[in-house]
Amino acid sequence: MMKPDRKEFERAVSLWTEWNGKINVISRKDVENIYDHHILHSLAIAEYLERQGEGLFEGESVLDLGTGGGFPGIPLAMACPGVRFTLCDSIHKKILVAGAVADGLGLENVKCVCDRAENLPEVFDWVVSRAVTSLDNFYPWVRGKYRKGILYLKGGDVNEEIAALCGKFKIDPHKITAWPVSEWLDDEYYKEKFVIHIRK
Repeated sequence: MMKPDRKEFERAVSLWTEWNGKINVISRKDVENIYDHHILHSLAIAEYLERQGEGLFEGESVLDLGTGGGFPGIPLAMACPGVRFTLCDSIHKKILVAGAVADGLGLENVKCVCDRAENLPEVFDWVVSRAVTSLDNFYPWVRGKYRKGILYLKGGDVNEEIAALCGKFKIDPHKITAWPVSEWLDDEYYKEKFVIHIRK
């Protein structure tokens, strides 16, 4: 996936900026960096999968858990119109923003739900998320909810978190890949940021 044209996302940036003025889902000091720090970061999941020769394929389903204002789900839904996305957050005002942005963009492949993951009845092909909590906290929320894998955007000392996850849940470390986003996005912001892929 080539770095997308910023123009494709201008409408999304303006919607997030407008809604962030009403309900704060992006840090005020980072709001001018929505494209560079939030949209591109979200799209790193698609870039990683493309490099692996994997999906997101048409007809697949994705749960974005703890979506906040719609990251990474909305940028991924824009890039993958044939994939169905369920954006879930337990905080109503956040899912309100995600829903308003998705509606404003006319995204028919996005459904927004205010709930907890354990209450969702369906199983998805993928679970995606962006730094909601530590991996060993996150994993039990979505265990049994996916067919293919988890794609988790995380920064910092991810090796320590992966070790804690594997130890706690008896996961084979060979099923986990940490791909540095800096291999795609040459920006200081992405130093030590990773896509963590946990295979089924």
